[in-house]
Amino acid sequence: MRSQQAETHKETKKVLIVYAHQSSGSFNAAAKNAAVEVLTAQGCTVDVSDLYAMGFKATATAEDIKEVKNAENFCYLEESKLAWEQGKLSDDIREEQSKLTEADLIIFQFPMYWFSVPAILKGWIDRVLTNGFAFSQEKRYSQGIFKDKKAMLSFTTGSLESMFSPTGINGDMNVTLWPLQNGILHYCGFQVLAPQIFWAPSSAVAEDRKSMLESWRTRLQGLLEEKPLSFISLDCFDDKAFQLKPEVHEKHASKEFGLTVGIHLNKPLPPHSQMKAGC
Repeated sequence: MRSQQAETHKETKKVLIVYAHQSSGSFNAAAKNAAVEVLTAQGCTVDVSDLYAMGFKATATAEDIKEVKNAENFCYLEESKLAWEQGKLSDDIREEQSKLTEADLIIFQFPMYWFSVPAILKGWIDRVLTNGFAFSQEKRYSQGIFKDKKAMLSFTTGSLESMFSPTGINGDMNVTLWPLQNGILHYCGFQVLAPQIFWAPSSAVAEDRKSMLESWRTRLQGLLEEKPLSFISLDCFDDKAFQLKPEVHEKHASKEFGLTVGIHLNKPLPPHSQMKAGC
């Protein structure tokens, strides 16, 4: 009976893929399609938000609010919170929030633009992850609203892996990922899975691109059971200035590496901490 219940629970997992690429013939499209195929075969319900196909609006403006309270001194942070509470956000935002609410796992599939996400995906983040719905002053980071959900980045780069190393011209990829994985996903409480990085597929030979996709398919088989990346608990900070508590600082004073990429205590950065679980 227990086995049957566990299997039923596994079969009802819901996945949302937020997809940002213009071409159905792209490598990103192939990676998205692989995720849909493998996860569906496992019994998951998979929903895809194809942002370009949807014509998703990328700018956070007063048009997102059906009844603006203070047009003269418009503040998106405050107005979107009030609109969310009153059910007066624009229909496209409400639809995406509904998908997100239902999902157990969110996969963001995109090509890296300027060391970040494409504008249309940044617009989804700005408009959908509204104040109150996705975070609040009291509910963020390890105590965040989405702490029971998992999320991950799956993306292509234009540069070779060697260029995103601590000695490479682009710098350490762990540093590049920190604002996205800590400042957005972890901030909203998500359990952040290690990113799936497809290194420079546009300059790879066909056989290597095929191998990249096969590795992704293999990973997808056990993706829902993966352990998340490690972040520092909100309990480790004081509740006034949000500084590390003295006892936490002292405990790590003799350690070789800093706590995280951002909270490094003026020590060397912990290697691979934004790319591999358990680091």
